[in-house]
Amino acid sequence: MAALYASKSVNTAVISKLYPTRSHTGTAQGGISAALGNVEPDKWEWHAYDTVKGGDFLSDQDAVDILCREAIDAVIDLEHMGLPFDRTPDGKISQRRFGGHTNNETKKPVMRACHAADRTGHMILQTLYQQCIKNNVRFFDEFQMVDLLVIDGTCRGVVAIELKTGETHVFHSKAVMLATGGFGKMWKITSNAHSLTGDAPAVVLQRGLPLQDMEFFQFHPTGIYKMGILLSEAARGEGAVFINDKGERFMERYAPSMKDLASRDVCSRSIYKEVRAGNGIGGKDYVYLDFRPESINKYFAADGSPRHVDAAYIEQRLPDIIEFVRVYMGLDPITDPVPIQPTAHYAMGGIPTDLDARVLADENGTVVTGLYAAGEVACVSVHGANRLGTNSLVDLVVYGRRGGVCMAEFAKQAQFLPISQEAHREAEAQLNGIRNNNGTERPGQIRKELQLHMDEHVGVFRTGNNLESAIEEIRELKERYQKIKIDDKSMKWNTDLMEAWELGCLLDLAEVTAFSALARTESRGAHYREDYPDRDDKNFLKHTVAWGNGHPRVAYKPVRIGRYQPTERKY
Repeated sequence: MAALYASKSVNTAVISKLYPTRSHTGTAQGGISAALGNVEPDKWEWHAYDTVKGGDFLSDQDAVDILCREAIDAVIDLEHMGLPFDRTPDGKISQRRFGGHTNNETKKPVMRACHAADRTGHMILQTLYQQCIKNNVRFFDEFQMVDLLVIDGTCRGVVAIELKTGETHVFHSKAVMLATGGFGKMWKITSNAHSLTGDAPAVVLQRGLPLQDMEFFQFHPTGIYKMGILLSEAARGEGAVFINDKGERFMERYAPSMKDLASRDVCSRSIYKEVRAGNGIGGKDYVYLDFRPESINKYFAADGSPRHVDAAYIEQRLPDIIEFVRVYMGLDPITDPVPIQPTAHYAMGGIPTDLDARVLADENGTVVTGLYAAGEVACVSVHGANRLGTNSLVDLVVYGRRGGVCMAEFAKQAQFLPISQEAHREAEAQLNGIRNNNGTERPGQIRKELQLHMDEHVGVFRTGNNLESAIEEIRELKERYQKIKIDDKSMKWNTDLMEAWELGCLLDLAEVTAFSALARTESRGAHYREDYPDRDDKNFLKHTVAWGNGHPRVAYKPVRIGRYQPTERKY
């Protein structure tokens, strides 16, 4: 989105370590929210309140207003580009329910998520890629960024490795936007692809810049058991529910109003509470997601809904989810309940930015000239402490567009600033150090241990003791990382080398995540401290700003409150 809008007036390139259409946006299933009101009454102000409430009042409310107000135009913009949304009988964009999205007057779930079956992210990605090709955006596919050229507070380009040849390239530019997604591969059970290793935020840390709100990482309640592959919230939007070993629809106890469509943090904690109470299926650490048509109709009837669904309707609305279960679990969700468990899913924290996607250098709002960030890698703080489903795609298109417009305007009046002929040497030395190291440690083993430690100590439930253990273990792993050895010493397509480099990124981000979580002695949104179970607005209604690079430290900055004062969050 940023490249498309920037390319309308300036020369624009996209550098990607994958082919762009393989990017993780393509896995987003259920929808993109906008208060179109096509199926039932809705208002963007309701969307804004739900976003602030879902974020446990840590969201910056001016950023949220922009998100929800501009979402309407952004979705219509996508429609005009050719995105094949599902349609209502009268030809409007179809909408479905999603967790945490409500009619603020009735307090009941509202149909706000615009969808293309359960392939919405894929459709957005394909549509925008085609538009960029049409607009002559130049793509450097399978070039992996390994360094940012930040000199005297200005960003002057990036250093990237061409994976096909192993050659180092310097891209000298007036402006750079980072849009590299999340870093869920810190955890073992994750919905994130193997490529989501936090390269950009780790490089930002290495360049002495901070990250914001890293303690807030969302665990999606419906990952396929043991695999973490995501089953979209769209299933619950169509009527599916959680059931425990007793056959109970247990969310009625934890969220009596929204039930199975409560926010993701509430649902994930509720599942683990059921497991702890011995109500996991067969006494194990999972519950069922039930979207058998006869079950859904029973639940609709219990809720007083006149809706009725059959197998053909479920197959048509959720084709990819149905296929995932059949392929990966050997079950048919039309006839079988599906084993699920929470899976590490989405970073609410990331690179701090202002409302135009400009990267900030500190807690005082100092702008890094020429550097921008948008999407999951960024933290403009629309999601606060917990993101609502479908708001990730809204964030991408709204702040991607704002950032693209802003950086183009900047580039039109800016001059190319000089860079050294040796600008690539530091990154080359780092990679050659890994390639030529003759240590005794294997990167794969260190990665495995990191993921296990993060699952155990920095998961849905946290304590001070566990977080201190995680920090100590991560630091030990970082010491061992200095002694790694890889087998492939070649230049071309050296995935052994690049995965070892990516592991260093994950270790840096894991340390900052655990350190930020230890410093926040309260529970808020996705950050739940069992030793501090209450939200503490007096001391922690503020954003964490953290620096890493071997010496973590934190500062804080206030949350920007608008119309909505913090209240108890009930679902």
